[in-house]
Amino acid sequence: MSGSTVSILPLSKKRFPLFAIFALALLVRLLHIWQIRAAPFFSTLMGDSHGYDEWAQRIAAGDWLGHEVFYQAPLYPYLLGVTYAIAGRSLLVVRIVQTLMGSASCVLLALAGVRLFSPRVGLTAGVMLALYAPAIFFDGLLQKSTLDVFFICLSLWLISRETTSSSRGPRALRSMSFLWLGLAMGGLALTRENAIVLIVVVAAWAALASSWKAAAVFLAGVAVVLAPVAARNAYVGGGFYVTTSQAGPNFYIGNNPRADGTYQSLRYGRGAPEYERQDATELAEHALGRTLTPAEVSSYWSDRAFDFIASQPIAWLELTMRKGALLVNAAEVVDTESQESHAEWSRPLRILGAIGHFGLLVPLACLGIVATWSSRSRLWLLYAMTAVYAASVVAFYVFARYRFPLVPFLMLFAAAGVAALPDIVRTRGVPGGMKAVAAIAVTAVIANWPLLNEASMKAVTEMNLGAALQSERRLDDAAAHYRRAIVLRPDYAAAYSNLGTALRGQGRLDEAVTTYERAIALQPDFPDAHYNLANTLLDQGKAAAAIEHFQIALQVVPGSAEVHNNLGIALANNGKADDAMAEFRAALVADPGSAKAHRNLGDLLAATERRADAIDHLRRAAELAPGDADIRYDFGSVLLEAGQLDEAIKEFRAALAITPTSAETLNNLGIALGSQGKIDDAIAEFQLALKLRPGFPDAQKNLAMALRARGKR
Repeated sequence: MSGSTVSILPLSKKRFPLFAIFALALLVRLLHIWQIRAAPFFSTLMGDSHGYDEWAQRIAAGDWLGHEVFYQAPLYPYLLGVTYAIAGRSLLVVRIVQTLMGSASCVLLALAGVRLFSPRVGLTAGVMLALYAPAIFFDGLLQKSTLDVFFICLSLWLISRETTSSSRGPRALRSMSFLWLGLAMGGLALTRENAIVLIVVVAAWAALASSWKAAAVFLAGVAVVLAPVAARNAYVGGGFYVTTSQAGPNFYIGNNPRADGTYQSLRYGRGAPEYERQDATELAEHALGRTLTPAEVSSYWSDRAFDFIASQPIAWLELTMRKGALLVNAAEVVDTESQESHAEWSRPLRILGAIGHFGLLVPLACLGIVATWSSRSRLWLLYAMTAVYAASVVAFYVFARYRFPLVPFLMLFAAAGVAALPDIVRTRGVPGGMKAVAAIAVTAVIANWPLLNEASMKAVTEMNLGAALQSERRLDDAAAHYRRAIVLRPDYAAAYSNLGTALRGQGRLDEAVTTYERAIALQPDFPDAHYNLANTLLDQGKAAAAIEHFQIALQVVPGSAEVHNNLGIALANNGKADDAMAEFRAALVADPGSAKAHRNLGDLLAATERRADAIDHLRRAAELAPGDADIRYDFGSVLLEAGQLDEAIKEFRAALAITPTSAETLNNLGIALGSQGKIDDAIAEFQLALKLRPGFPDAQKNLAMALRARGKR
């Protein structure tokens, strides 16, 4: 960006307004945090926040390298881990740190606006970002969005320093400026993967506005940040991944026949972070019939997306138009928790959300573009960065946090529009005439057209909060939030399914069955609902009915070891031993490390007198799950039947070390000891078993036999 320069406030005169912007932003954000401190989602983390928190705890505990290629952008969890290492795991401290960073972003944006436009525009942009409701919302979440905007605002400030004649200084200092810009953009790429497209734009600008050497210095700064991550990914994953390996699945999620422009998990109802990599890998490997590297998994999904685009171009164009409309719409597309749910607890969000939203920001930004069109040769980089980043979001799918990095760009133009309003009122005309007025009006209509339902977005928060509480075994609280989600959105199949799981955990099996059936009626191909219903039917002793639902679940998730394993249990309970063994073996094909499948297959083989094979599988199960007392007991029992007494005694003692109060294990240990002629030791075990369970018939019978044997001796 070159050409005419803009006036810049002397440093001595702009310190107070900048301090005031920082103080205003900080005050509003701290008030927001203070008011949501009693909300259930303040300490109960959901979705990505939960994943980042667990990742950060591992880092703080010393696991700096990790073991797999990054599937999610790594910079935020590493900064979170450093914070935990310094201050302990305090969610309040993290939020305060983020409010400081968010407030600093407002100042950086103001400085950029002063240089790129005018003092009035810059200070207006800073105040607007300070009071922008989504910015306040994101700064209060354990999410990387705070970092996204911070790096964008830092980059804009660094760019602005290179666009004004006052910054033209010694060559070495200018090179350092481009190096810092490269570092900032590299940091952005490690928080928002699709922001890599901005690196290309800025590199081109550096070459055109300054020199190829400046572009090279900029790219060197980017490389300083990204190269260690790429090297680390290559070391743990054996391939080249600049940041993460999730581009392919995300591209498919946004471009397939079922896509609606928002996030839709690859398997319905499994949108949690812990499922994303698993489902993408399992489905790709099952389709191709072999184990895949992360790069091959990504390529598989990219190829499927391109197949859809090539085979259904009209449908893809309609989908792209919808994504474009969602991108500029006032609605903040919910990810895990909605701004509307937080606003129920936060007065700043309720008040500022009425005016600080995308539906107002976008038309004002259009007005600002019109008002500053005469400076387009100087502002072309802002146009390019805005357009390219917007395209990168539309290429995938729209979330509020995915489009949030657009806010600083739009805020600058919106501030220019606000600054131009007095002249427009005075002259009673918009630059560009009626065409410009029409364009702004159309944009305002599109930006405020009702595309999404607020109640449905609140329902997502309630459902995810319920799932988080359920993982903490707070079943009553979880069920209450699931029910609220259903009230807000009566057709929410995932909420019904999760409510069924909570009811099952409470022992309310009949209610759970009814709830699962409602989920299936709403979403017939919902594998988790079929699977959970089948498990509940098993609990009720209805093996035949359970088999049907396990088989339906397998049609949707054919490579699931858990479904194959539990179907095997149902078949065994229904007297179909051979079919059951086939399912256990299928489970082991899907997951050779499934201790459950090895145990179940071993038990069934033992029941059909195939003890040698049974011992092999139970030994493997014990190796995979050495802390599972039931597996050690089963293994010991089969060894006892096979006459391998020393090994059997070892397994029974291992089981008792885990569960000392198991009367069955004590009884079998007594049998093994008695078989070795250790009658007194056997009697002691039988007596202890009877002490723990008075009236235990097997132990009574075995004790009587042992006492007779001792008497004869």
